Amino acid sequence: MSSLWMSLFGRETAIAADNDWALLTIMCVSVALAIWLEQKYKWASKISGAIIALICALVLSNLGVIPTSCNLYDNIIWGFAVPMGIPLLLLQCNMKKIWKETGRMTAIFLIGSVGTIVGAFVAYFALHNHINELAGIAAMMTGSYIGGGVNFAAMADEFKVSGGMVSATTVADNMLMAIYFFVLILFAGLKFFRKNYTHPSIDEVEAATSKEDSQTLAAAFWSRKDISLKDIAMNFAYCVVIVTFSKLIAGLLTAAIPTSNAVLNMCNIFFGSQYVWITTLSMLVATYGEKQVAQLHGSQELGTYLIYLFLFVIGVPASIMQILTKTPLLFVFTGIMVVVNMLFCFVFGKIFHFDLEDIILASNANIGGPTTAAGMAISQGWSKLVGPAMLVGTLGYVIGNYCGVLVGGILGA
Repeated sequence: MSSLWMSLFGRETAIAADNDWALLTIMCVSVALAIWLEQKYKWASKISGAIIALICALVLSNLGVIPTSCNLYDNIIWGFAVPMGIPLLLLQCNMKKIWKETGRMTAIFLIGSVGTIVGAFVAYFALHNHINELAGIAAMMTGSYIGGGVNFAAMADEFKVSGGMVSATTVADNMLMAIYFFVLILFAGLKFFRKNYTHPSIDEVEAATSKEDSQTLAAAFWSRKDISLKDIAMNFAYCVVIVTFSKLIAGLLTAAIPTSNAVLNMCNIFFGSQYVWITTLSMLVATYGEKQVAQLHGSQELGTYLIYLFLFVIGVPASIMQILTKTPLLFVFTGIMVVVNMLFCFVFGKIFHFDLEDIILASNANIGGPTTAAGMAISQGWSKLVGPAMLVGTLGYVIGNYCGVLVGGILGA
């Protein structure tokens, strides 16, 4: 394909790597299309806008339309969009509110998070001789399977996992999540689980026998909200300040902490990570500046859009052949992590007498993040659990980066 574009345009791809505006146009149009499809059609909502954006990039790069590397991807999206998107999304992480309102669901969520970490180590030692860059991928998936896409992006950048492996892992991850969410819904209806766990919300829904299903979950979640020019200005000013101070602190600590032994080296990696400080500072602002944060609209929408741009970019360097050859093993890797998480949630949930719905939503929040957990609660009619599911998933955004950096550092990523 590159030879075709070389003969037609005198370059390897239809759009040159230095044509920033043409590449920006393709990226923004692709992301807009992905979001529109996700909110318009239920089949696209099930696939997710994230995967649609990634597929657009994958197809365009493999056809030789866009280059696999350029300034826009490498310096603008990785260097600015990803770090700026994270503090905007973490504005939802009011720790006082999370601990106060989530009750027992927080406990089972944290148990599941431990299961994710254990699963990462089990999967790594089972497959590290067969998959390249697996330590970085383990860190990436630990962050993702405790938090969500925001942590996935942060750990991919922190440990410099190659674009091809990030794309292949994303495909494996989303295939597995789709299967696992179906399994969780199936569990809610099986006699075995209903017999062995309490399930008050399921009983309430079955008694009422009414559900709302008029639009896609994505459209319902991202419904139109009030936002002003001041909100946009304050959001961008806030995230830039957080990233600047985080990079400053991380740089100072990286220089100050020696790496003469394994423990000090681990401390250097952990405290020298800009994402650890982005997470910490964002959490402090969300918790202790809750009145100011409550007046700031649009942070989640702006942050999510920036992460969608990242999702497009990670699809660009992916080779279809690499995905076909690498995804099956990565599917096994992520599968081991999910199974261990599930076992921790359901076994300890039984021991400590948690409700079946809390266990299902906590595991969903681990593996998929707050939006998928809230979406599942909405789809099943568990209206009282939508808020708690969203909050515990948001807690995962906070601890996911810490755990991902920890796992990556221990495994030597």
